[in-house]
Amino acid sequence: MIDNVLAADLAEARIIAVITIENPQRAVPLAKALVAGGVHAMELTLRTAGAIDALKAIVDAVPEMIAGVGTVLTVDQLRQVKEAGARLGVAPGFNREVVQAAADMGFPFAPGVMTPSEIEGAVAMGNRILKFYHAGVAGGLAGLKAMAGPYNHLGLRYIPLGGVSQENVAQWLADPMILAAGGSWIAPPALIDAAAWDEITARARAASAGNGGR
Repeated sequence: MIDNVLAADLAEARIIAVITIENPQRAVPLAKALVAGGVHAMELTLRTAGAIDALKAIVDAVPEMIAGVGTVLTVDQLRQVKEAGARLGVAPGFNREVVQAAADMGFPFAPGVMTPSEIEGAVAMGNRILKFYHAGVAGGLAGLKAMAGPYNHLGLRYIPLGGVSQENVAQWLADPMILAAGGSWIAPPALIDAAAWDEITARARAASAGNGGR
């Protein structure tokens, strides 16, 4: 579950940069490049050996960044990212064991949903903010609207990832169901590996300029 304070911070940030870092030494300049472009939230994926070290570096050196962690698939990973200082965790799918562990730890967490059954399962466990993944495969904004219709009275909010781009992010963020939107187009691995910080700042600035007015 995500508390009201963090939800407000994410709603203010609007854009979440989805990041995959191989070299932890790239982490701090990357985070600073994103902040310089107006992007103040990230989902650092747990897909590389250096992800936890990268997270710790960002938490220590760039406190203005909302350092979230993605691809949290196990309870052990959940403990690791909480201890490393992450402000929230997200997952591509809905794993009851991980969701329950996050609640027991008091750690903000947004499970991934792609079906009505997953929405209902997440809601039954107290979640009101959900990651919609893979948004592109699941029909985009039109697909989410159709699926989420029966649950609109519950006031659920969604964070779409997968298929979100510079071209469509403003459309996503214009819908009141959407808390924030994220994607990897702002800082893809090739630009991170090349230390192309000016390009990443430019992409972050473009995303922020078209983010629905925040």
